Amino acid sequence: MDRIERRKSLRTLIVLSLPIILEEMLSVLLQYVDTAMVGRLGEEATASVNLTATVNWLIGSCLSAIGVAAVAMISTAYGAKDEKKIQKVSSQILLYSIIGGLLITAIAVGLSPFIPIWMQADVRIQAQAGEYFRIISMPLLFRAFWIILANSLRAIKDTKTPMVISIAANVLNVILNYLFIYVFGLGVRGAAIASAISFTSAGVAMLVVTLRNGILHCTLRGFHFDRNIHREAVRIGFPAFATSFASCMGHVVFASLVSSMGTTIFAAHSIALSAEEMFYVPGYGLRGATSTLIGISVGENDKDKFRVVEWQSVIMTVLMMTFTGLALFFLARPLMMFFTPSEPVIALGTRVLKLIAVSEPIFGLMIVCEGIYFGLGRTRNTFVVSAVGSWGIRILSTVILLRFTHATLFQIWICMFADNTFRALALALPLFAGKDISYFEDRKASV
Repeated sequence: MDRIERRKSLRTLIVLSLPIILEEMLSVLLQYVDTAMVGRLGEEATASVNLTATVNWLIGSCLSAIGVAAVAMISTAYGAKDEKKIQKVSSQILLYSIIGGLLITAIAVGLSPFIPIWMQADVRIQAQAGEYFRIISMPLLFRAFWIILANSLRAIKDTKTPMVISIAANVLNVILNYLFIYVFGLGVRGAAIASAISFTSAGVAMLVVTLRNGILHCTLRGFHFDRNIHREAVRIGFPAFATSFASCMGHVVFASLVSSMGTTIFAAHSIALSAEEMFYVPGYGLRGATSTLIGISVGENDKDKFRVVEWQSVIMTVLMMTFTGLALFFLARPLMMFFTPSEPVIALGTRVLKLIAVSEPIFGLMIVCEGIYFGLGRTRNTFVVSAVGSWGIRILSTVILLRFTHATLFQIWICMFADNTFRALALALPLFAGKDISYFEDRKASV
């Protein structure tokens, strides 16, 4: 590939990733406001809302697994200009969205009273945390539409539409938060109602846009189940689901372990996690664009384009997250002060944020490598790495520290640092060693 083509590839990567980055950053910024609104209600309110944050992350990640299959399959068909397969895959993805959304809704609502207990929450916040989780779980069908169908659109290079819908939903959430929390005095319950309405609005909008898209031709009218497409979707989507499940269950267990250390420590932990989010979203934006372009290069059977996209995305992500890591290091205390007035929480959160800021470039490498594997449909690799890192490093070392030492929050976050480093190296080294081309050829042969 000559210099002009490489510049064109870089321009495409930037154009596709910028809307995703902007969407994620504005979403997180509005979540900051959301968290700060709840934080003004006190430590118990903050803990009640954030207690089930990792469970919500688990739910969102499980739904995203279907989105991973959508991106890999639709982008490859798009690169091959196979309009018939695009329509078949997008329609089947819609069916999976409906089934998955309804199933997860039933499970989440049914388990909502028990989750705070299982997470070893303080007795004072268990009822409130359970009610919050139940309310935001009711519209999970629409949240499934929002998450999964956005990936179908991104697979055909439409990253702007999901951005607009996401920004609108998050602005609506902040407005409703103010009304329900302060004007109507509903507190934590009001925050839950605001989130539920926002999820529903975004899901409806995403469904309407997808059904009207002229490239996807998505419909369930006259739908015929395709065994080959289903087999490919399961082959890609199930390991992606297992990856998300293993990782997020690890986060849930990790959060419950931190929760057992006390309300103040857990508040510092959860707020610090929320504060960090803004600083790694550029990596996720580039991951989404990378997956799409990798899949398209497979459909076009263009190895040179594949290698250029691969290296450009890795270099851009690591450089960008080096910059965001520096910003996080110096802004750690102001961020904590924005979220909470509690000095003990601020002090604890500031220290762990400065620790994790150092690992942002490593975390970025992990994120973008996941995007490459997702685009290639190599989701089994990410599952193995995620399971070993989450359970064999983060959880095991945390349990040992808590059981045999008087562990601090800083020491617990070192375990998280070690997990991120392991995953980055385990995913990147095979690619750097030349396995990427064999993965490319395997993916092309399976299409």
